[in-house]
Amino acid sequence: MQVPLYQAKAEFFRMLGHPVRIRVLELLQNGPVPVRDLLSEIDIEPSSLSQQLAVLRRSGIVVSIRDGSTVSYALAGGDVAELLRAARRILTELLVGQSELLAELRQADV
Repeated sequence: MQVPLYQAKAEFFRMLGHPVRIRVLELLQNGPVPVRDLLSEIDIEPSSLSQQLAVLRRSGIVVSIRDGSTVSYALAGGDVAELLRAARRILTELLVGQSELLAELRQADV
């Protein structure tokens, strides 16, 4: 039995629902990044980063690239970067709306 599309989408967003995974994807938007650089940008233990990279790799969102002893990660496709940009636009609109509401509430207190 095939999984309904809405359920597959929910699973996809659930997989993205971890701050470290989102940060990794943000860092990979401009091209491959060595694991050591990811570690220096994200303040977590190497084993935790490895676990989150494995989740992203199993989902097919990132790929690993080995060059000698250096392992780098890259986005498997450009659509993920576009999704992150869309999320940024949506969050910006939400926050602008909230700040406008806050200003109205403050004005009503006067």
